[in-house]
Amino acid sequence: MPFIFSVDCAALPRVDGFGLPAEGSLLFFLDHEQAAATAEGRFGQVVYVPAGTDTEVATGSTDDVFVGEQYDVGATLRAEFPDWFGADDEDEEDEDEDDLSPFQQQLARDLERDLPHLDELRTLAHELWPSHNGYVSACIGGYADEKAVESIAEQTLAWREKTGEIVIPVAKWYSHVEKETHRLTSEWVSLARFPVDNEFYYRSAGSFVIRLDDLAAGRLDKALSMAELIP
Repeated sequence: MPFIFSVDCAALPRVDGFGLPAEGSLLFFLDHEQAAATAEGRFGQVVYVPAGTDTEVATGSTDDVFVGEQYDVGATLRAEFPDWFGADDEDEEDEDEDDLSPFQQQLARDLERDLPHLDELRTLAHELWPSHNGYVSACIGGYADEKAVESIAEQTLAWREKTGEIVIPVAKWYSHVEKETHRLTSEWVSLARFPVDNEFYYRSAGSFVIRLDDLAAGRLDKALSMAELIP
């Protein structure tokens, strides 16, 4: 699989609750075209190389038009908010409640009940941690992409149906996916997100998500890959 980038874990800021190894390197590989064509998550791989391991840099073929220029990257720390926190845009209109599903409407009511001063909290948070507008090669950590978690939820429910554990009426499928996606959001985290440029006909956004317990246990090979082709 194509090599995307590597990360020196010792050079990264430490973040509570995000259990990256303290040393060693993470190598990210992704066949973004194949990954974008399927939701199986098997066209990418994360390899952990412990500190002190003897390694050798592979030499790319001069005939390989997909080999890009190599460059070093640095690390900085920035805040990221969950999707429900909302964007820092006064002109952005809230989604009409009639467009929300019954489950989403209930979540909105629960949020309003549990955080009655959410608007003030949003304003304060965006003042303390304004949006980062600079160029970013990759984001390590953060909240798992909602589409990625939804895809995992659909596969989980489909497998449970196939094994006879549950039976979901067709009319109730989307409702079950919503609830399963909401449940899995607390179990999965983004390991990495990054753009993949191709000068010929498309760009691709790639990402890896991983369960929090697999990350804490160092099972980085359990990360699932996702990709999206951008015209």
